[in-house]
Amino acid sequence: MRMIDPDGFRPNVGIVLARDDGCVFWARRAGQDGWQFPQGGMNTDETPLEAMYRELTEETGLGPHHVRVLGSTPGWLRYRLPRRFRRRHQKPMCVGQKQVWFLLQFLADDSEFRLDCVENPEFDCYRWVDFWYPVKHVIPFKRRVYARALKHLEPMLPTQARVESD
Repeated sequence: MRMIDPDGFRPNVGIVLARDDGCVFWARRAGQDGWQFPQGGMNTDETPLEAMYRELTEETGLGPHHVRVLGSTPGWLRYRLPRRFRRRHQKPMCVGQKQVWFLLQFLADDSEFRLDCVENPEFDCYRWVDFWYPVKHVIPFKRRVYARALKHLEPMLPTQARVESD
């Protein structure tokens, strides 16, 4: 079951999946023009790490053996949803998301991706982009939280990837 905190924020996890060259997984939302990192809400019985692995599998088809956790943000990063995206009939009303972001090292080959492993796939295609590319190309209301997450996670990239992305 999904939850919303007393302030109206839904607990959520975000996933930055990085290759050794520092490029990150960037996916297009199914049937839309919007691109984003994998992310998703936490269930009431999950830790952020458990939710991250579940979302990773649901959205990319990858399992824990395909990645290595390099780090995460300490505590929650929040963003508010624009009013037009809020579901007014939902009680309690969700005003935004609070997220723990994870940086994962991709250990597999692209052939391991299965974007269609669930009944209603989140993404219909993906590409690898420069580490900072998503900040300028995600939907505007998520840009600040993306910048904060990447700023915190970038020092956790392997040294080779940090040098190449400078």
